[in-house]
Amino acid sequence: MNRSEWNNFTKARKRFRRIVEELDNSLPKLKNIQQKLVNNRDEASYTVETPVVYNSALDDITIKDEIKLILVADNPGRREQAEENRRYLVGPSGKIANKFFINNPALGIDFQKNVIILNKTPIHTPRTVELRELCRIDKNNNLISAALEESQIKMAELLFEFHNALDCPVWITGYSEMRRGGIFETYTKKLKDFYITSKTKMYKHLFFYRHFSMNQFTIDLKQQALSGESVAKSLERIGAAYRERILMGKEQ
Repeated sequence: MNRSEWNNFTKARKRFRRIVEELDNSLPKLKNIQQKLVNNRDEASYTVETPVVYNSALDDITIKDEIKLILVADNPGRREQAEENRRYLVGPSGKIANKFFINNPALGIDFQKNVIILNKTPIHTPRTVELRELCRIDKNNNLISAALEESQIKMAELLFEFHNALDCPVWITGYSEMRRGGIFETYTKKLKDFYITSKTKMYKHLFFYRHFSMNQFTIDLKQQALSGESVAKSLERIGAAYRERILMGKEQ
């Protein structure tokens, strides 16, 4: 990074940390509610250690690093919230993402060195769809519902800030819940404010894809790739088409 990029990156990183701290402090009962959610699941329970997760991997980045991609996932899961991690995409989906870039060296991206990862909300649940259940448990107060919506607004603002700082492509994975009525509808609306209403040129560097989980990303890429088309070109075409579908309402 050059000095200007570095200064803007550190400002965005500091703001990210502050957002998480303020959100965590505003929801003193969140951890107990999350634990109740975990304990009520049919799957094996675990101890909730970090209710609202800042991606500490950002603290490892120095001015010498070259960031080539910003990747946006959904929200921190079981492994991401663990005290030993507190990093984004360190579970099965992260392993699949890492393998994808290893298997496609022509992209010139090292997942461990050239990618920073953000989420649509830093609020933890075992699975993203369980954000709805988390809000339902707290239905008498509606504090979590309000916090979830506000966190999406702040995370969309944060993405735009990082994007401005680093001037690299953005991949937003898991677009299905970004539609009207979806968990991340608020995030989508805020993205529209930044990337469409403001008529920024960065809009063309915003791409949407399926999740890396369960190889959805890779399977979709293989199904839509055209004969003789490079992986980079396929990704650009597919990601742009999904962008238009979600942000502009252009259904295929």
